[in-house]
Amino acid sequence: MSETPFAVEMKDIVIRFPGVLANDHVNLTLKQGEIHALLGENGAGKSTLMNVLAGLYKQTSGSIKIFGEPVHFNSPKDAIAKGIGMVHQHFMLVPTQTVTENILLGLDEPRFFMNLAEYDKKILALQDQFGLRVDPMAKVWQLSVGEQQRV
Repeated sequence: MSETPFAVEMKDIVIRFPGVLANDHVNLTLKQGEIHALLGENGAGKSTLMNVLAGLYKQTSGSIKIFGEPVHFNSPKDAIAKGIGMVHQHFMLVPTQTVTENILLGLDEPRFFMNLAEYDKKILALQDQFGLRVDPMAKVWQLSVGEQQRV
């Protein structure tokens, strides 16, 4: 009987920045459906490790597997394509803009002649699909912290 591969397996992850060893051969394995907390002192490397998993940083060495498949994340888009996303502790939203406008800031497509009403509809459809309700026309400063996280 073969074992189900780990949902996430990070093996011997080393992350170096100039003058700093942020993670030194860190191993992390997670099974599907498990809930974990990553605890440690400030500066221990928790966020750095998660930023590697989310595709924001590239590890100096070590390997990552998702359901047994080796992966190499060069960007958050690569991680998202494999089902990995991260809700950041500190939001990078523009409070005076709408939910839709904030979402559009993260898109790669040209924004010269955008139809905001069309994007409002697309966002509403995605919200229905994922069960995340936020008014796309609301200004971010009007939202609760939980609603801002959804954006």
